[in-house]
Amino acid sequence: MLLDLSGKKILVTGIANNRSIAWGIAQQLKAAGAELGITYLPDEKGRFESKVKELTAPLNPTLFLPLNVQDQEQVKNVFDEVAIKWEKFDGLVHCLAFAGKEELIGDYSATTAEGFARALEISAYSLAPLCKYAKTLFNPGAGVVTLTYLGADRAIPNYNVMGVAKAALEASVRYLSAELGPDNQVRVNAISAGPIRTLASSAIGGILDMIHNVEEKAPLRRTVTQKEVGNTAAFLLSDLSSGISGQTIYVDAGYCINGM
Repeated sequence: MLLDLSGKKILVTGIANNRSIAWGIAQQLKAAGAELGITYLPDEKGRFESKVKELTAPLNPTLFLPLNVQDQEQVKNVFDEVAIKWEKFDGLVHCLAFAGKEELIGDYSATTAEGFARALEISAYSLAPLCKYAKTLFNPGAGVVTLTYLGADRAIPNYNVMGVAKAALEASVRYLSAELGPDNQVRVNAISAGPIRTLASSAIGGILDMIHNVEEKAPLRRTVTQKEVGNTAAFLLSDLSSGISGQTIYVDAGYCINGM
Protein backbone atom coordinates (compact mmCIF):
# COMPACT_ATOMS: atom_id res chain seq x y z
CA MET A 1 0.00 0.00 0.00
CA LEU A 2 1.38 3.38 -0.98
CA LEU A 3 0.95 6.41 1.23
CA ASP A 4 -2.23 8.10 0.04
CA LEU A 5 -4.14 10.85 1.84
CA SER A 6 -6.66 11.38 -0.95
CA GLY A 7 -10.07 12.19 0.49
CA LYS A 8 -8.67 13.05 3.92
CA LYS A 9 -9.30 16.47 5.43
CA ILE A 10 -6.54 17.73 7.73
CA LEU A 11 -6.26 20.93 9.79
CA VAL A 12 -2.74 22.35 10.11
CA THR A 13 -1.85 24.90 12.77
CA GLY A 14 1.32 26.90 13.32
CA ILE A 15 2.46 27.96 9.85
CA ALA A 16 4.32 31.25 10.23
CA ASN A 17 6.66 31.42 7.22
CA ASN A 18 8.36 29.27 4.59
CA ARG A 19 10.90 27.96 7.11
CA SER A 20 8.30 26.68 9.56
CA ILE A 21 8.21 22.96 10.20
CA ALA A 22 4.43 23.30 9.93
CA TRP A 23 4.92 24.56 6.37
CA GLY A 24 7.02 21.50 5.52
CA ILE A 25 4.30 19.27 6.94
CA ALA A 26 1.51 21.04 5.04
CA GLN A 27 3.39 20.68 1.76
CA GLN A 28 3.87 16.95 2.20
CA LEU A 29 0.26 16.41 3.24
CA LYS A 30 -0.90 18.21 0.12
CA ALA A 31 1.52 16.22 -2.05
CA ALA A 32 -0.03 13.03 -0.65
CA GLY A 33 -3.48 14.21 -1.70
CA ALA A 34 -4.96 15.68 1.49
CA GLU A 35 -7.44 18.54 1.56
CA LEU A 36 -6.12 21.14 3.98
CA GLY A 37 -7.41 23.66 6.44
CA ILE A 38 -4.90 26.27 7.64
CA THR A 39 -4.88 28.46 10.73
CA TYR A 40 -2.78 31.54 11.35
CA LEU A 41 -1.96 33.64 14.41
CA PRO A 42 -3.94 36.89 14.11
CA ASP A 43 -2.35 40.24 14.91
CA GLU A 44 -3.78 43.75 15.01
CA LYS A 45 -2.31 44.85 11.69
CA GLY A 46 -3.12 41.64 9.84
CA ARG A 47 0.48 41.06 8.82
CA PHE A 48 0.53 37.38 9.75
CA GLU A 49 -2.73 36.74 7.97
CA SER A 50 -1.55 38.21 4.67
CA LYS A 51 1.86 36.52 4.89
CA VAL A 52 0.46 33.05 5.64
CA LYS A 53 -2.36 33.46 3.12
CA GLU A 54 0.08 34.27 0.33
CA LEU A 55 2.43 31.45 1.32
CA THR A 56 -0.27 28.78 1.52
CA ALA A 57 -2.27 29.85 -1.55
CA PRO A 58 -0.64 27.14 -3.75
CA LEU A 59 -2.01 24.52 -1.34
CA ASN A 60 -5.58 25.70 -2.04
CA PRO A 61 -6.74 25.37 1.57
CA THR A 62 -10.47 24.88 2.03
CA LEU A 63 -10.34 26.65 5.38
CA PHE A 64 -8.21 29.63 6.38
CA LEU A 65 -8.94 30.66 9.94
CA PRO A 66 -7.48 32.81 12.76
CA LEU A 67 -6.33 30.87 15.81
CA ASN A 68 -4.82 32.25 18.97
CA VAL A 69 -4.85 29.32 21.41
CA GLN A 70 -4.82 31.72 24.35
CA ASP A 71 -8.33 32.77 23.28
CA GLN A 72 -10.67 29.86 24.03
CA GLU A 73 -13.56 31.46 22.15
CA GLN A 74 -11.39 31.57 19.06
CA VAL A 75 -10.44 27.91 19.52
CA LYS A 76 -14.13 26.99 19.64
CA ASN A 77 -14.87 29.14 16.58
CA VAL A 78 -12.27 27.27 14.52
CA PHE A 79 -14.01 23.96 15.09
CA ASP A 80 -17.44 25.50 14.55
CA GLU A 81 -16.17 26.47 11.09
CA VAL A 82 -14.68 23.00 10.57
CA ALA A 83 -18.07 21.48 11.37
CA ILE A 84 -19.85 23.78 8.93
CA LYS A 85 -17.41 23.32 6.05
CA TRP A 86 -16.30 19.72 6.50
CA GLU A 87 -18.76 18.21 9.00
CA LYS A 88 -16.13 15.57 9.80
CA PHE A 89 -12.37 15.53 9.31
CA ASP A 90 -9.40 13.19 9.50
CA GLY A 91 -6.39 14.88 11.01
CA LEU A 92 -5.06 17.65 13.24
CA VAL A 93 -1.49 18.96 13.15
CA HIS A 94 -0.41 20.88 16.26
CA CYS A 95 2.72 22.97 15.61
CA LEU A 96 2.29 25.56 18.34
CA ALA A 97 4.98 26.59 20.78
CA PHE A 98 6.25 29.79 22.34
CA ALA A 99 8.59 30.97 25.07
CA GLY A 100 10.07 34.40 25.57
CA LYS A 101 13.63 34.82 24.33
CA GLU A 102 14.73 35.72 27.84
CA GLU A 103 13.51 32.29 29.01
CA LEU A 104 15.68 30.49 26.43
CA ILE A 105 19.09 31.62 27.55
CA GLY A 106 21.02 31.27 30.78
CA ASP A 107 19.77 29.53 33.92
CA TYR A 108 16.49 27.63 34.04
CA SER A 109 16.03 28.76 37.65
CA ALA A 110 15.70 32.33 36.35
CA THR A 111 12.43 31.44 34.58
CA THR A 112 9.67 33.77 35.69
CA ALA A 113 6.27 32.49 36.79
CA GLU A 114 4.70 34.46 33.95
CA GLY A 115 7.13 33.03 31.39
CA PHE A 116 6.61 29.50 32.69
CA ALA A 117 2.81 29.77 32.54
CA ARG A 118 2.85 31.26 29.04
CA ALA A 119 5.22 28.62 27.65
CA LEU A 120 3.21 25.76 29.14
CA GLU A 121 -0.14 27.20 28.05
CA ILE A 122 0.83 27.72 24.41
CA SER A 123 3.27 24.85 23.90
CA ALA A 124 1.64 22.04 25.90
CA TYR A 125 -1.83 22.81 27.24
CA SER A 126 -3.12 24.06 23.87
CA LEU A 127 -3.22 20.53 22.47
CA ALA A 128 -5.90 19.53 25.00
CA PRO A 129 -8.63 22.05 24.05
CA LEU A 130 -7.94 21.50 20.35
CA CYS A 131 -8.56 17.80 20.86
CA LYS A 132 -11.60 18.47 23.05
CA TYR A 133 -13.38 20.28 20.24
CA ALA A 134 -11.98 18.07 17.48
CA LYS A 135 -12.87 14.68 18.92
CA THR A 136 -16.59 14.88 18.13
CA LEU A 137 -15.73 15.84 14.54
CA PHE A 138 -13.09 13.20 13.84
CA ASN A 139 -13.78 10.43 11.39
CA PRO A 140 -12.91 6.92 12.63
CA GLY A 141 -9.17 6.33 12.40
CA ALA A 142 -8.29 10.03 12.41
CA GLY A 143 -4.88 11.16 13.61
CA VAL A 144 -3.34 13.94 15.69
CA VAL A 145 0.33 14.88 15.30
CA THR A 146 2.29 17.35 17.40
CA LEU A 147 5.93 18.44 17.50
CA THR A 148 8.37 17.92 20.33
CA TYR A 149 12.15 17.87 20.83
CA LEU A 150 14.86 15.91 22.63
CA GLY A 151 14.94 18.65 25.27
CA ALA A 152 11.80 17.07 26.74
CA ASP A 153 13.91 14.09 27.80
CA ARG A 154 17.38 15.55 28.31
CA ALA A 155 18.80 18.81 29.64
CA ILE A 156 19.72 20.81 26.54
CA PRO A 157 21.62 24.09 27.08
CA ASN A 158 19.33 27.12 26.86
CA TYR A 159 16.23 25.07 25.99
CA ASN A 160 15.12 25.57 29.58
CA VAL A 161 11.37 26.12 30.04
CA MET A 162 10.63 24.87 26.53
CA GLY A 163 12.07 21.50 27.53
CA VAL A 164 9.67 21.38 30.46
CA ALA A 165 6.81 22.37 28.16
CA LYS A 166 7.71 19.68 25.64
CA ALA A 167 7.86 17.07 28.42
CA ALA A 168 4.33 18.10 29.40
CA LEU A 169 3.31 17.91 25.74
CA GLU A 170 4.65 14.36 25.40
CA ALA A 171 2.73 13.32 28.52
CA SER A 172 -0.37 14.96 27.03
CA VAL A 173 0.09 12.84 23.90
CA ARG A 174 -0.12 9.70 26.01
CA TYR A 175 -3.19 10.83 27.97
CA LEU A 176 -4.99 12.05 24.85
CA SER A 177 -4.14 8.80 23.07
CA ALA A 178 -5.77 6.88 25.92
CA GLU A 179 -8.81 9.18 25.77
CA LEU A 180 -9.41 9.34 22.02
CA GLY A 181 -8.50 5.79 21.02
CA PRO A 182 -11.27 3.60 22.44
CA ASP A 183 -14.36 5.00 20.73
CA ASN A 184 -13.16 6.01 17.29
CA GLN A 185 -9.65 4.58 16.88
CA VAL A 186 -8.24 8.13 16.85
CA ARG A 187 -4.46 8.09 17.20
CA VAL A 188 -2.30 10.76 18.86
CA ASN A 189 1.46 10.89 18.29
CA ALA A 190 4.40 13.27 18.53
CA ILE A 191 7.36 13.81 16.23
CA SER A 192 10.62 14.69 17.96
CA ALA A 193 12.47 16.53 15.23
CA GLY A 194 16.15 17.32 15.26
CA PRO A 195 17.13 21.00 15.45
CA ILE A 196 16.19 22.88 12.30
CA ARG A 197 16.96 26.49 11.50
CA THR A 198 13.62 28.26 11.69
CA LEU A 199 12.48 31.69 12.82
CA ALA A 200 11.19 30.15 16.04
CA SER A 201 14.38 28.21 16.80
CA SER A 202 16.49 31.35 16.31
CA ALA A 203 15.24 32.50 19.72
CA ILE A 204 17.12 29.65 21.40
CA GLY A 205 20.57 30.68 22.56
CA GLY A 206 23.25 28.69 20.74
CA ILE A 207 20.90 27.11 18.18
CA LEU A 208 23.66 27.02 15.54
CA ASP A 209 25.93 25.17 17.96
CA MET A 210 23.11 22.65 18.52
CA ILE A 211 22.76 22.09 14.78
CA HIS A 212 26.50 21.74 14.26
CA ASN A 213 26.70 19.26 17.14
CA VAL A 214 24.05 17.08 15.48
CA GLU A 215 25.87 17.29 12.16
CA GLU A 216 29.05 16.05 13.86
CA LYS A 217 27.58 13.30 16.05
CA ALA A 218 24.34 11.99 14.53
CA PRO A 219 24.71 8.60 12.81
CA LEU A 220 23.69 10.23 9.52
CA ARG A 221 26.16 13.10 10.15
CA ARG A 222 23.56 15.73 9.34
CA THR A 223 20.43 17.29 10.71
CA VAL A 224 17.01 16.81 9.15
CA THR A 225 14.82 18.92 6.90
CA GLN A 226 11.30 20.23 7.13
CA LYS A 227 10.41 17.86 4.30
CA GLU A 228 11.60 14.82 6.24
CA VAL A 229 9.51 15.82 9.23
CA GLY A 230 6.60 16.42 6.87
CA ASN A 231 6.97 12.94 5.39
CA THR A 232 6.76 11.41 8.86
CA ALA A 233 3.69 13.47 9.68
CA ALA A 234 2.04 12.30 6.46
CA PHE A 235 2.78 8.69 7.45
CA LEU A 236 1.35 9.18 10.94
CA LEU A 237 -1.83 10.68 9.48
CA SER A 238 -2.22 7.89 6.93
CA ASP A 239 -3.76 4.45 7.22
CA LEU A 240 -0.24 2.98 7.08
CA SER A 241 0.25 3.96 10.73
CA SER A 242 -3.10 2.61 11.97
CA GLY A 243 -1.41 0.64 14.78
CA ILE A 244 0.65 3.52 16.20
CA SER A 245 -0.64 5.75 19.00
CA GLY A 246 0.72 7.52 22.06
CA GLN A 247 4.25 7.48 20.68
CA THR A 248 7.09 9.94 20.22
CA ILE A 249 8.75 9.25 16.87
CA TYR A 250 12.30 10.60 16.54
CA VAL A 251 13.19 12.21 13.23
CA ASP A 252 16.66 13.49 14.07
CA ALA A 253 19.12 11.61 11.83
CA GLY A 254 19.60 9.20 14.73
CA TYR A 255 21.10 11.74 17.13
CA CYS A 256 18.96 10.60 20.09
CA ILE A 257 20.73 7.21 20.26
CA ASN A 258 24.05 8.79 21.20
CA GLY A 259 25.37 8.50 24.72
CA MET A 260 26.83 12.01 24.60
